[in-house]
Amino acid sequence: MNGPSIRMRRLREHPVLAETVREVSLEPRQMMLPLFVIPGTGERRPIHSLYGVDHWSADRLPEIVEPALESGIRSFLLFGLPSRKDPLGTTASDDSEPVQQSLRFLKEKYGRDIHLTTDVCMCEYTDHGHCGFVTKDGTVDNDSSAGELGRIALSHARAGADMVAPSAMMDGQVAAIRRVLDNGGFPTLPVMSYSSKFSSAFYGPFRDAAGSTPSFGDRRTYQMASTNWKEALRESLLDEEEGADILMVKPALLYMDVLARLRDATLLPLACYLVSGEYMMLRHAIAAGALDERRGLMEAHFALRRAGADLIITYAAVEMARLITGR
Repeated sequence: MNGPSIRMRRLREHPVLAETVREVSLEPRQMMLPLFVIPGTGERRPIHSLYGVDHWSADRLPEIVEPALESGIRSFLLFGLPSRKDPLGTTASDDSEPVQQSLRFLKEKYGRDIHLTTDVCMCEYTDHGHCGFVTKDGTVDNDSSAGELGRIALSHARAGADMVAPSAMMDGQVAAIRRVLDNGGFPTLPVMSYSSKFSSAFYGPFRDAAGSTPSFGDRRTYQMASTNWKEALRESLLDEEEGADILMVKPALLYMDVLARLRDATLLPLACYLVSGEYMMLRHAIAAGALDERRGLMEAHFALRRAGADLIITYAAVEMARLITGR
């Protein structure tokens, strides 16, 4: 019988061997679940544009956190909707606001069994929806905004955050936050920077969830153009120089080339955010019968691991953990 001497199928025939030589793994520890926290008590409100995701008041968070912990998910990313908004986003660093309340509540209840990261930005807290202080001519002032991000991060650290994640894309924000944290008594608190964050059409459902759509203009002067992968690497490597402990690419599925290039350029751990529009793109395909739910979700998340992600922020974290572990 004539045939190829090298047969790639030899490593695929037996399922045990195929699993043994699998090049990429995906485990619950490699995923982080976003949570949207709101003022009040006894509150749970569905976010209609974001499948399976709710707004939670601090006291009801165990209803989502405990099933997640049981599935193996131990890392969470907190976003807050404030009690009020103003031009300066003054509630962002207020100790009585939902993020700070939730940090204290969850840390008291779960201690070191849970890892809590906070999004550090101003867009949810300003009445104009931009990520920093807006000047009279309608631009976002970079340096004063970066300083304010430091104050917000310090308020989160004092409330119990295990890591802070600045997402405003202000130049020098990581250095500003690192300096404030160090001087404020938190020199070992890690910073996960949204270091390569693109101005994307795929944030729509999130902006509904967070109430953070800009009331004028857009964010293209501080978020990155989707055409620029070299600039993305510069942004991330600058954040590494400023003291970031983890770098992030956002969005994820549409920017796997950036993720892979960044993996080759740094030794830092890499995160990626499978954002709301990407998640809902998968969900709509599943609902239409165009995509097998289990295989589709697994393939999307494995692709991000293959591209170089050490950590995946995903709304499907609990579902993925259950698919992986069978819990």
